[in-house]
Amino acid sequence: MKAKYNLLFFVINLLVSGSSNSLAQLRSTYTFPKLDSHISIPISIPISEIHSLINNSVHGVLYQDDSYTDNNNDQFKVKVTKDGEIEIKPLKGNRLLISIPLNIWTEQGYGGLGYYVYQDVTFGVVMQFITSLDFKSNWVMETKTKAHGFEWTTKPVLDFGKVKIPIASIVESRLTEQQQKFTGIIDQQIKESLDLKPYLLSVWNYFNTPIEIAPDYQTWLKLTPESIYMTPLTVYSNYIKASVGLDLYSETFVGRIPLPSPMSMTIPNFRLKESLPTEFEINTTVNIPFAQATEVARKQFKDKTFPINDKNEVLVTDIRVYPDKQSIVIEIDTEGKIKGTSTIKGFPYYDPVQNKIALTDIEFKLKTGNVLQKTLVFLFEKKIRKMIETEYGIPLGDIETASKQSLNESFNQEYYKGIFLSGKVLNLKPTQVFLFDDYMLVLVKTKGQLQLKVNGLSF
Repeated sequence: MKAKYNLLFFVINLLVSGSSNSLAQLRSTYTFPKLDSHISIPISIPISEIHSLINNSVHGVLYQDDSYTDNNNDQFKVKVTKDGEIEIKPLKGNRLLISIPLNIWTEQGYGGLGYYVYQDVTFGVVMQFITSLDFKSNWVMETKTKAHGFEWTTKPVLDFGKVKIPIASIVESRLTEQQQKFTGIIDQQIKESLDLKPYLLSVWNYFNTPIEIAPDYQTWLKLTPESIYMTPLTVYSNYIKASVGLDLYSETFVGRIPLPSPMSMTIPNFRLKESLPTEFEINTTVNIPFAQATEVARKQFKDKTFPINDKNEVLVTDIRVYPDKQSIVIEIDTEGKIKGTSTIKGFPYYDPVQNKIALTDIEFKLKTGNVLQKTLVFLFEKKIRKMIETEYGIPLGDIETASKQSLNESFNQEYYKGIFLSGKVLNLKPTQVFLFDDYMLVLVKTKGQLQLKVNGLSF
């Protein structure tokens, strides 16, 4: 049993795809129930990542005014240059404290009536800003930056040789005015630096392609998003956090490849939710060939002798398992006091206590040429019914273990350059069983936790 094929699709769900309200009709006689699935993926972006992105994109001259006559002939020039690392610290809610070290050169003209004397001065200052972060519904980062004062690193002084005149009090009003202008520059730089849309769109389109989940049976899974949600951004410790939620539906196709969804040109807008579940829940499938079911039954019963009464016993020489519409049929060849072929027919269901697929509503038929007495047949039927009800079953323990391992391997990897997915399966529970000509399909409800971490992106 190739346990991994039925689980490969889960990674698809990460930020991008979705699964359904309805498993499509795979055979003309089979219509699958609706499968509502939901994925919640907490997203964690280190503030150090924002620090690197902003420092790599904000450098050199940040602001320059080369005209004496603009701004109502203010006779003022200024050149503002980044002078060291921009520092970012977390605040409460969705806010960050941004400290920008600046080297500022100014030249001021003094005089009037067309006659001016100019004096320039260079000084250092650390401007501080408080920025609140949020995503618009179209995934564009929106920031609102406000000035939060400044600290001198080098106070401005007019140098007339032996005479030096401090002018910090004079410059402060001008500096406050300039700081208000920088808030727009910061907002624009963050918006340009943290553009997630191209990455999300690329992932969305990549995973909208149908996925072959069972090559041996030409089984394909097509995922289609129903709706997408996002919680407000919050700053916690040294991380920017939010959660993305997806309502999904899946369609399974057997024997033909479904057409992929049309290529999206934009990532769909999200709906804001104040909170989302911390765990995800999604429905997956496991295919069990009837050839494998037959082998399991043979290991359980072939060459096994069981008594009918104190004097008579029956030997199982062979056993076969196959479908009949929505029932499973078990044919048992026997020798001994009852020589012939018994047919046991029942509906499959998942037994959570014994962790196996078992049968209920059992019907019994016997074809034999050496029935000696009705009492013996009655006892034989009673024994074989009990044997099937209590002992027969297709164990799912190994499949569940392999499935969990496959999912956990899929969870913990670099999903896209700079985007890391980590998580674990908390619970994997088979629910319903559906039958096809060559195999049975088991619906499996999976619960787990996921987290998306961003580290080392190149925006």
